[in-house]
Order: sequence, then C-alpha cells, then structure tokens
Amino acid sequence: MTEKDYQHTLDTIEIYLQKGSNGLSEEEKQVLLSLSLRAEAYEEAVYPMPLPSKTIVGMMQIKMFERQLKQKDLALLLNVSETTLSEIMNGKRKINLPLAQQLYQKLNISADFILQNA
Repeated sequence: MTEKDYQHTLDTIEIYLQKGSNGLSEEEKQVLLSLSLRAEAYEEAVYPMPLPSKTIVGMMQIKMFERQLKQKDLALLLNVSETTLSEIMNGKRKINLPLAQQLYQKLNISADFILQNA
C-alpha cells in the first residue's frame, strides 16, 4: 500500500464513520472492518510505535512523541519550569512527588511505573 492508497482508505473509512454504526448495513460494516484492518497494518509498518521505556524519562519522551509536544510544551503541561524539566530529562535532577503526581494525572503514566522507576 502506498501513502496515497492509505489516504484513500482513511477517506473511505471516514465516509462510513459519518453514517454511524446504526446507518451501516452488515455488508458495509464488514467493508469498514476490512478497511480499518488494512489501515492499521499500514500504520504499524510505516509508523511503528516506540517500544515501552524502562525509565521515567524514556516514558516522558514517548508521551511527548505521542502528543507531538516540544519540551517547553511538556514543561507547561506539567507545571514545571523549562529549566527544571531539562535537568530532569538530562538526569541532573530527580523527580519529586509533585512532578510524579503530574506525570500520573496529565500524562497517564501509571503510579506503579513511577514508583518502580523513581
């Protein structure tokens, strides 16, 4: 599948989605499922998800990637200064309790992961 084919597939999926699940025939539902699986396979091949991290900083980087955030955007989201976040990202400063709470609340990083890797 090419990028153009992928975009066409997404456009077609959108048409079906706009009808709503109650507005689709069984045949259309099967076509939608097939198109969705095709798009998913393309995305996995072309846009692979980053592997789960084993460090908090690595997990923060994954969350930045997923949300397309720059470091300054992440600092604003987490209510820390850009300098503080930079020091944390570079291993010069440890994560404190308020930041751990923000990681849990704002980035949905599990509390277990934070506690195990802090």
